[in-house]
Amino acid sequence: MNYKQTLAFLYENLPMFQRTGQAAYKANLDNTHRLDEALGHPHRRFRSVHVAGTNGKGSVSHMLASVFMESGYKTALYTSPHLLDFRERIRLNGEMIPPAEVTRFVNRHMDLILEIAPSFFEITAMMAFDYFAREEPDIAIIETGMGGRLDSTNIIQPELAVITNISHDHARFLGPTTRHIAGEKAGIIKSRVPVILGSMDPDLIPVFTERASALNAPLYRADQARELLFATQTPEELMNVRFRVPSTGETEAWQTDLMGSYQQENLQTALAALDVMRPKGWKLPPARVGAGLTGVIPHTGLHGRWETLGHNPRVICDTGHNSGGIRSVVRQLEQVPAKTLHMVFGSVSDKEPEEILALLPSHARYYFVRSSVPRSADPAVLKEKGVVYGLRGEKFERVEEGIRAARREAGPNDVIFIGGSTFVVADALSLLPGK
Repeated sequence: MNYKQTLAFLYENLPMFQRTGQAAYKANLDNTHRLDEALGHPHRRFRSVHVAGTNGKGSVSHMLASVFMESGYKTALYTSPHLLDFRERIRLNGEMIPPAEVTRFVNRHMDLILEIAPSFFEITAMMAFDYFAREEPDIAIIETGMGGRLDSTNIIQPELAVITNISHDHARFLGPTTRHIAGEKAGIIKSRVPVILGSMDPDLIPVFTERASALNAPLYRADQARELLFATQTPEELMNVRFRVPSTGETEAWQTDLMGSYQQENLQTALAALDVMRPKGWKLPPARVGAGLTGVIPHTGLHGRWETLGHNPRVICDTGHNSGGIRSVVRQLEQVPAKTLHMVFGSVSDKEPEEILALLPSHARYYFVRSSVPRSADPAVLKEKGVVYGLRGEKFERVEEGIRAARREAGPNDVIFIGGSTFVVADALSLLPGK
């Protein structure tokens, strides 16, 4: 198969959670272990950092990868889902895996794939591990998919585990409460491997401390390593964040090109992770750390995190899609001057929309849209349920149609926000010139 045929095979024959939902979920690591053994345990041939969490894990993973790259290390990065190109998931020094490598892996292991019948995520993770093992990176930053304990990435033995935060998401798979979800995320903690906790509901911290204690894993809290003082935006569209370090009483100032206010906590978490990695022999001088944090986007290709797509009116997109992510988005929108706020909004059908709709601003104009994946929620249902929460607007069968309508209605001093689902953002980004 050529590359186009290979992608078609992966999408059409392997269950993909992003597209089909529950049918793609495997509540065990059986397939992963079988694949791993057949491929010669590739994950054992590179050093790694494992990152989990409900929100923020992608941003923290990209921050860490950018810093390690700037510090002169050959750096691998595995993340999900992708926005525009499948190869976004697997990167080496910021460059996406070559199409020929994707094709080589699938063609070479076709009999194995057909025999085991893995999910899309299971085979993608093993493709990444195989590629990284052959390319011999100095370090690999590995982001979990949905959970942690039963995630296909959880066969690795990392040098550090990072858990960003916990919010209510994927309850039918991870458990009905945030405490259940925390328990699944805590599943990435391993014996004697240090773990960083990011911003966290205090009621959930015992879930992690108990598991870390049982496994003799040193646990560090990012908010105890650095106290957030304030953040400002520079004219160069960088976020300047100042911290106080309680252990010394000194202050630190860092900048990042990731602009959402929630990135302050992700930055806090990433810096704590770097603190733990330095004593392990990693040379991460402050100047290189600073350069990595201000160059996350060009170094790693990260998009869709409070990203400005246009001006007059200002157009912003963000991939926040669960209750925690939406709360962060709404708080940020409240800080953006706008004569009128226009919300191009979509969701997925296997989530209860009421939990999200109840958090959205009622003063905005809504353009309920359907994204291009089969899991997309019916915009007519979103419109109907939105009325209960004072959300008024129209429905559109495509993201492009909703964006066009919002642009027609918006004045130069208005703001258009695009989000509610990663796939809505992906469809919006695909409309940009050159995509």
